[in-house]
Amino acid sequence: MSSIPLVCHKLAPRLVTIALATTMGLSVASADERIEEILDIERDATSADQAAQVEIDGLADETQEAIHEYRVLLQELDRISRYNDNLERTIDDQDREKAGLERQINEFGDLERGIVPLLIDMVDDLEQFIELDLPFRLNERRADVERLRNLMDRSDVSVAERYRQVMATYQHEVTLGRNIESYSGELKIDGEIHTVDFFRVGRVLLAYRTPDREESGYWDIEARQWRVLDDRYRRSLELGLRIAQNLATPSILELPIAAPQEGG
Repeated sequence: MSSIPLVCHKLAPRLVTIALATTMGLSVASADERIEEILDIERDATSADQAAQVEIDGLADETQEAIHEYRVLLQELDRISRYNDNLERTIDDQDREKAGLERQINEFGDLERGIVPLLIDMVDDLEQFIELDLPFRLNERRADVERLRNLMDRSDVSVAERYRQVMATYQHEVTLGRNIESYSGELKIDGEIHTVDFFRVGRVLLAYRTPDREESGYWDIEARQWRVLDDRYRRSLELGLRIAQNLATPSILELPIAAPQEGG
């Protein structure tokens, strides 16, 4: 059964040739040549179709790649557009902040023109206060005033730093009114300079004692002069000096302190 189709397959071209020769009035040999020409044309067409299909497939691949690149570019363009929008909003915010800073700078310039004279007045007031206060550590406190006065004229020191320095000095003066201390210093007694031990209680008492303990005195706030301390206060003065030097525990001291004045 399987041999019959094979025979027919082998006989078909030949039968076609005979039929073609009979139809066209050609010899069998001429018919064979004609068939070969037709087959060559068919094979060429098939090859052309295959080449065209390959080219079509290549174009299809290129088209898909181009579409992919186009989509990637669209995504990138969308990101760039969103970034630009954000950048514009950021620039607008920076412009508003810049305008605000410019206003603050202008306002600070006005404030600075008001603060500097105020600081100079504060230094002048501090100098006057020290001269009217108890005469303790005058050299140090006067040096602080001179330092602040020089600070006011320095171009390399900001207004904020000047303000800080003035307020720190004021705070130091406030602290001096709340503590007690003992220190050594020089004092003119009967026209001669003597080294003495000073004892200070806030701003209510400033007394002294010579190292040989032969003489002691206190600053009379009302008369603004030194007075000799009565003998009955000397033991309290000795105890006060020891307390200030942390050599004795705090105790009640009997010392000459000016009574508060009633308001007139």
